[in-house]
Amino acid sequence: MNENKSLSPFNRSLVKMRRARAAQNMPQAGFLHQEVAARLLERLGDINRSFDTAFALGWDAAEHPLPAEHAFYGDLAANRAQAMPGPAVACDEEFLPIAENSLSLLLSNLSLHWVNDLPGALIQINRALKPDGFFLAAMLGGETLSDLRRALLDAELSICGGVRPRLSPMAEVRDLGGLLQRAGFAMPVADAETIPVSYADPLALMRDLRAMGETNAVHDRQKTMWRRDVLLEACRLYCDRHSNAEGRILAHFQVLFLTGWAPGPNQPRPKQPGSAKARLADALGTKEMQVKGSRRPD
Repeated sequence: MNENKSLSPFNRSLVKMRRARAAQNMPQAGFLHQEVAARLLERLGDINRSFDTAFALGWDAAEHPLPAEHAFYGDLAANRAQAMPGPAVACDEEFLPIAENSLSLLLSNLSLHWVNDLPGALIQINRALKPDGFFLAAMLGGETLSDLRRALLDAELSICGGVRPRLSPMAEVRDLGGLLQRAGFAMPVADAETIPVSYADPLALMRDLRAMGETNAVHDRQKTMWRRDVLLEACRLYCDRHSNAEGRILAHFQVLFLTGWAPGPNQPRPKQPGSAKARLADALGTKEMQVKGSRRPD
């Protein structure tokens, strides 16, 4: 399948290849995926609901099986799917092989930030859920590794006189609530958490990113390696700006959490305007005042 690069910033074939290559490293380098999986399950534990049929994308956390009677898993890379803690299938988030109205729970762990058509993927996820089915996902956000990005850009600009597209675009939390709503989810919520990770130096951080398959996969990326002088300057800038008292650097991963429900008959509904039986002014113990130029409702 040919990808329209203007509409599809990510090379999905490259994403798949890198995820497959990273599969053998995940027991050591997958600490971020395991941490986020634990946080997803913690959030799921706050939901007073049991789930009969669940499906998880990109789970990468064999020690954290899904709390469901029937749990299934999927990943873009077949060998990563095989390492998951239950029946699994190799699948593409952009073309989910899941029947409509078949799941009570769908989770995604750090895979949706590589999807080209995120609105379309969310629509498919909503359709796969039964009425009142629950969707919970985590993806990397636009503030992820901002310190490293800035050091690389500044180094390349100062040495080469310009910059080339080497960094992947990422979603912003302010946009995701609207995307969930447009995809048809009820009670959509998007929020963010930042996970700091300490490294001996920036090169150790870059090695980890490669080991977990989280390096740049945009179509228009610069295909050549970083120039040595640019890379060394970026490392110097990063260390000068962000080293702690022990000489280590901190990397910050912004994780965006998405929550939504498939519409169902048992969900709370907002009241119709004008249906309130008590005035807000009475509840607050204040006097109601009419703003100049406004009209009191009939």
